[in-house]
Amino acid sequence: MKLLIITLALAATCVAQKRYTNKYDNMDLDEVLANRRLLVSYIKCVLDQGRCTAEGKELKTHISDALQTGCKKCTPNQREGARRVISHMIKEEPEYWTMLVEKYDPERMYSTKYEKEINSIQ
Repeated sequence: MKLLIITLALAATCVAQKRYTNKYDNMDLDEVLANRRLLVSYIKCVLDQGRCTAEGKELKTHISDALQTGCKKCTPNQREGARRVISHMIKEEPEYWTMLVEKYDPERMYSTKYEKEINSIQ
């Protein structure tokens, strides 16, 4: 019985590690996207051009992996948030979108997929 409990506990730990932290899932993305100054500070953080908040640091550690895997380790909230942010960046901040693509996807292996997806919704 103890072995079963330990095995289940280890399995639960392994499953939990396959997702990014949900610590910031309740962040108000509408507020960030509506406040250009706040948005630009996050953008500069992930571009290594400015200071980072705790949320910005967390985002920066996962952005490449999330982009490459289609947000496979994202929670549902993070997946939806990523789509909203990418859509906003493509439509409203194309210069910064280009800079982000150059940094995190210089071969344009992944960003093109997101751009096609966003443009097909319009």
